[in-house]
Parts: sequence; C-alpha cells; structure tokens
Amino acid sequence: MKLRDQWDAVERRLPPDWETVTLRLRTEEAYELSEAARILGPMGVGRAGDHLVVTVRRAGGAAGPQAARRLFARLDEGRVWSLLEQDVVDVAEPAPPAPETETGTLPSGSVAAGWDVALAELPADWSDLLCFLEIESSALLPRAALLCAPINPARDKTRTGFTFRAAQSVGYGVSPAMARRCFERLDAEGIPARATVLRLLSDVDHVATQGAVWYVGGKAL
Repeated sequence: MKLRDQWDAVERRLPPDWETVTLRLRTEEAYELSEAARILGPMGVGRAGDHLVVTVRRAGGAAGPQAARRLFARLDEGRVWSLLEQDVVDVAEPAPPAPETETGTLPSGSVAAGWDVALAELPADWSDLLCFLEIESSALLPRAALLCAPINPARDKTRTGFTFRAAQSVGYGVSPAMARRCFERLDAEGIPARATVLRLLSDVDHVATQGAVWYVGGKAL
C-alpha cells in the first residue's frame, strides 16, 4: 500500500478530538531511511534507531495532515517504499480550572535539589524534555521569570508557573546544568518552586532539524 494511502487509513481511525498523532516510519530498504528523512524534513522528523518519528498536527501548517499527505506522496513518487505505524495520539482535553496559588502549598526544600531528583529518575538516554516550573505565588512570577530567563520560561495561563524545555546534548532547550543554576537562584532568594518533567523523548537523532516539537492545546512548545 502506498504511504499516502496508509496515512489516509490512519487518519480515518483517529478519534474526533485528536490534536496530534505520532507515527513511526520504516523504509523497505534501510539505506533509504536518510532519503525519507530528507523529504520529510519540513515536518521536523526525528530518527530513532531503524525508524523515523513523525508527528502530524491537526491544526495544520508545516506538520499538518495535508502537508503530511503531500510529503508522503513524494516518497511514493520516488519509490521509497515505506511502512507507517501509528504510535501515540494526543486528544484535546479542556484544562481543569486551577485557581492561582497565593499561599504556601508547595513542599519546602531546594528547587535545585528537586531538579536533581527529577533527572535521576529519567532513562540515561533521554534527549528532550518538556518541563513545568511551578511557583508558589503569582506575586513571585515576575522575579522568578527574571532569575530563570536562561530556561526561556513560557507562562502557563492555567497554572502558576512556566513551561520550559531541556535538552541533554543538542537541540531545543536549556542544558540541565544551566537549568540547575537558575533554580539555585530561586533557592538563594527563598522563592518556593518545584520543577517537574511533563514529557520526554529518548535517543532522538535530530535529522536536519534542531529537535522535536510538542503540540499541547494547539500550541507548539
């Protein structure tokens, strides 16, 4: 079956409220995997072992369903025969109301030390992380954002804190060591906070891109 037709079949099986779907793509001939990665490069694909990781975003754009269909058709035309498998589907979920925390509810302790614990629980080959830095009080957000500027904090409108990305070696995101230095600044000023890992990727080979992209609530993170 042609790759374009395989994608059509996958898309028909997706739930009505799907936001993103992660796919695994293997070429019939192993040496053609690099050519497939080149053609699919505009979608920000990553290589993991003997297959490519492709994420299609329902919202459209360079990684939308139509773009995927067009690029898959190019592989068909180039006779790069491939097998497409569905992996993970993210669906739209309304964010539960979360009132901003104004008084001390976070456990006491070092933010930097908590970051060390979070990293220690990850697999050794992790490559990309999507994280959340929870701040105890909304009044502390401006100061926390300044102290943690190197992690490129992005304000989360549903919770009191920021999302940020980390990368172990290359790609998007702050290095773990730089993130820790930022958290040490929070500790030094006595700002109660907690850093947690929301999502991770392991052993990702960035092919002609700076790294993977997560889509949460229709936004690229």
